[in-house]
Amino acid sequence: MISDQIKKGKERSPHRSLLFATGMKRSDLKKPFIGICNSYESFVPGHCHLDKVGEFVRECVIEAGGVPMEFNTIAVCDGIAMAHRGMKYSLPSRELIADSVESIARAHCFDAMICIPNCDKIVPGMLIGALRVNIPTIFASGGPMAPGKHPLTGKDSDLNTVFEGVGAENAGKITAKDLEKIEETSCPGCGSCSGMFTANSMNCLYEALGMALPGNGTILAIDPKRKDLYREAARRAVAMAKKGGPLPREIVTREALDNALTLDMAMGGSTNTVLHTLAIAREADVDFSLERMNEISARTPYICKLAPSGHYHVSDLDRAGGIMAILKRLDPKLLHMDAVGVSGKTLGSLIKKAKILDDDVIRTLPNAYSKDGGLAVLWGNLAERGCVVKKGGVAPGMMKFTGKAICFDSQEDACEGILGGKVKPGHVVVIRYEGPKGGPGMQEMLAPTSYIIGAGLGESVALITDGRFSGATHGACVGHVSPEAAEGGLIALLKDGDEITIDIPGRKISAALSKAEIARRKKALKPWKPRILGGWLERYARFVGNASTGASLKD
Repeated sequence: MISDQIKKGKERSPHRSLLFATGMKRSDLKKPFIGICNSYESFVPGHCHLDKVGEFVRECVIEAGGVPMEFNTIAVCDGIAMAHRGMKYSLPSRELIADSVESIARAHCFDAMICIPNCDKIVPGMLIGALRVNIPTIFASGGPMAPGKHPLTGKDSDLNTVFEGVGAENAGKITAKDLEKIEETSCPGCGSCSGMFTANSMNCLYEALGMALPGNGTILAIDPKRKDLYREAARRAVAMAKKGGPLPREIVTREALDNALTLDMAMGGSTNTVLHTLAIAREADVDFSLERMNEISARTPYICKLAPSGHYHVSDLDRAGGIMAILKRLDPKLLHMDAVGVSGKTLGSLIKKAKILDDDVIRTLPNAYSKDGGLAVLWGNLAERGCVVKKGGVAPGMMKFTGKAICFDSQEDACEGILGGKVKPGHVVVIRYEGPKGGPGMQEMLAPTSYIIGAGLGESVALITDGRFSGATHGACVGHVSPEAAEGGLIALLKDGDEITIDIPGRKISAALSKAEIARRKKALKPWKPRILGGWLERYARFVGNASTGASLKD
């Protein structure tokens, strides 16, 4: 076992002495050491219950015959970090998490790992770290939050409801007291935000990828069934430690990524899944591109529409049969059924056991929302290296849209402009210098997109940005525009009034500018200067790659 490096031989007496200081017994030295990577933080709703989850998982590891060794990573709550400088740290935190997982796992010689993430960057960050150390690893997330109840309509609500409520209150559609009631009821307890936002998207994708057991992405945080999931994850971790696999790099293959992205397209996950999947593929040394994602989208029907694109939530999907039920509905030819993950079983055998319990939550193929997937990649002179849109959340009348640019050089300026009434029907809101380098950190744009929806402009205004979106975003919102403004991309050259065309069915995005005019503007463009000097973000901006390859620090 890997842990023999710190527990066998007389020269390891000092190591054993330190282990005994933690309460370990000599009999434990014969057992596999199981690292428990926990992202508990008391102030993050997706993670505030994970201290108790960690305690339970430790007990389960002991029951399974292993020695639990728990450690923690950081966890940024995107909702709390939203719309202020804190959001600049969200995407970069993925790299810090990966580095910390690599550091602890290497330094302490775990035989296997159980990762307990929940929110957005923590899920991919832990997997990137696990791919580096390449020891048997299983993911068991903290689970999604239950939806709230809207105090005015009685319908299910979530965090996105609150953001849109700000726009509605600003437009005079609801009162300030109404907004207070909405904010008090929309997030009823622990767990990752209740819609198919980034956290739940990634936790669901890991089931199809093979890095988590069925139920990982959909069983509610407060559901007692999660204990069964944790117990089985602990049992599998110990078993994999003894067997020596399967290893993350054996699981995360091109075929497994195909399976994960097929699920993503079928359920219309967050656009952030594109960013994270590309970064995971790079770490796994798997050739995977935006072009490949569009190929998968073109052949995968969109059959499960959850909030923010629809009115169902992840709890409804769990009731309807979960992730394996979605995959069961698809043509088997779309999936690599022989892929084996942490369960030790093939994807095909897991799908075979699934039951589809609601034909409205998981639609039949003839009744699909669309014949192609819920995400799309667009190209054109405005995005020579691509950009991403959650097409499943776009109104039919906005699938093709031509409008006049209104440009903002930061998210803060855009929010002020939208709330100040500068944005009118027919506008394409351009938010630039918010990419990985320019932000730095590629802020999410939930605030401005929600303000647009809340103001009733969702079907008359589009938005494009070199930043990214929260999984809670919906509407004609195009993100990850590459090259970004800080790299001198065309988005940096746009002026108010420029005509922009977004053609989602045609997978195109362009500005009506001649090559001569573009060259003239480029020549006059002032060199980009970093916004932040000093600290982690300056280093991040210096080394981060383009969004089209996952905004990774990997060369």
